[in-house]
Amino acid sequence: MPTPHPPRPPYPPPGGVPEESDEGLAGRLRGRPDGEAAPSVALLMARHWQPAHEYAVICLASPGTAADMVTAAAFHQVLDRLALGEPGTALRPRLLVAVRDAVRQWSADERIASVLPELGKPAGGRGMRTAKSMTPENRKLADRSFQALPGLARCLLWHTEVEAEPVSVPAGLLGMDTVTASVALEQARDKFREGCVHAHRELAPTKDCRFYNRLLDVPIRRGGALLPDVQQHLTECRYCRNAAEQLSHFEGGLGLLIAEAVLGWGARRYLDTRPGRTKSDGPRARGSARHGAGRRGLLSRIPAQVRRPPGGPRSSRTLLTGVGLASAGLIAIMLAAGLLSDDDGVDPAASATGGGTGSQLPPAVSSAPPGTAQLPNAPRQTRLRNADADLCLDIRGEPKEGAGTRLAECSADDTQQWSYEKDGRLRSVVEPDLCLDSHVDAGVVILGKCADEDSERADDVRYDLTVRGELLPRWDEQLALAATTADADAEIVVKVREGSDAQRWLTDPATSASPGSLSSAEAETPGARSVRLGEERA
Repeated sequence: MPTPHPPRPPYPPPGGVPEESDEGLAGRLRGRPDGEAAPSVALLMARHWQPAHEYAVICLASPGTAADMVTAAAFHQVLDRLALGEPGTALRPRLLVAVRDAVRQWSADERIASVLPELGKPAGGRGMRTAKSMTPENRKLADRSFQALPGLARCLLWHTEVEAEPVSVPAGLLGMDTVTASVALEQARDKFREGCVHAHRELAPTKDCRFYNRLLDVPIRRGGALLPDVQQHLTECRYCRNAAEQLSHFEGGLGLLIAEAVLGWGARRYLDTRPGRTKSDGPRARGSARHGAGRRGLLSRIPAQVRRPPGGPRSSRTLLTGVGLASAGLIAIMLAAGLLSDDDGVDPAASATGGGTGSQLPPAVSSAPPGTAQLPNAPRQTRLRNADADLCLDIRGEPKEGAGTRLAECSADDTQQWSYEKDGRLRSVVEPDLCLDSHVDAGVVILGKCADEDSERADDVRYDLTVRGELLPRWDEQLALAATTADADAEIVVKVREGSDAQRWLTDPATSASPGSLSSAEAETPGARSVRLGEERA
């Protein structure tokens, strides 16, 4: 006889009923026999299973049975802790973190990975295993502040900002009325912001950073202009630039900040799966703008070389545009992505020099006049040489849709010729209708149709270039193009971006091309055009 399904509770539970809150249900797990605890377990799972399972699919990059197992294991761990006396507030983010950690731990265990091949996806468990940290470097202040909040505040912020649910939902989960919850939500936002400012001061690496703490905080909070000294400090201090960018989310886009701080891995994808974000939004509370439109006021006050243009699609131009600074007769181009919310701790503005027989794309030093940046011209063909392996990116077997890619000894074969286009596509020269697709096969890079910009697959075949020569897939810029090993015939995949030479790609030496262009040694190209800051749109 099949086991009957447990009754599904109302969601959200009725507000103002403490017995139906998550904490009320958790209390019934403590010191009770299994038979008496079972209904509470069923109710809690019915409330939180679906989001946890969806995040498991994201972490694994696979919707298979392993996602069910990971989700069940996460519930087992969290519910066991509730039974031992831990509070039952803010269960959703705790369950999601338990899912993420389970995937990472299982993928690191060879015995488990051998029986669950779904843990081996480069964009899933295998990539997660190699990540240095699950919390991006430019989200550490927000993470520290959020974790220090009481459970009630974390529950309110998570469900209204990340899940994009009305305040009645967390009110029901907390067993309080919506009026009280609304007041507590505003207080939670203020406490969260204060915690970020406090963390910036406590973790400041230098006396200057501590000195500028309030000079950075007060103008941003009041909407005034930053002092010239503060702006100058931001151009020199990555730590304070990250702090300013995190504070900018309190003017809009707070959900993204919280999700990336707490989850790190797959945070943007989880955010995009939330039902509350797929509906047409009505009036939203302060700090909850979905796309961060309210951040424009603050971003205009952060020095240009360290801010990312608000809104609009990302492109290689966005990553390459910066401000020229005169120093010892050289103009150093600073990367505008220093404050990207998907930074994983690697400084994308760090300059690097090309090695071997290739020249890095694009170079970090230019002779352009101050206020300009060198950008690629029309696409030209070139080989892509891996800086670590000194081998070139090649097509595996016959060049056709679905063919894999690999590292091979660099040669004059047409299958090793690629062109990087202005819209970010990496097109095969031997089969011009095909581009590198890093998404369709769960992170394994293959040849796929070159999708147009308005296609659902547009980001699957487009990449942004960093000054270090990394190729970041636009569907998830926490990843970077790399090979599985540094050996010939190694498969090309996407891995968690960590800044090593294994994720840098060099072009053929350019004899007549201008700095910043992606070209072959044989092709004569016009000079790269100078684009003034503020005139280019992403």
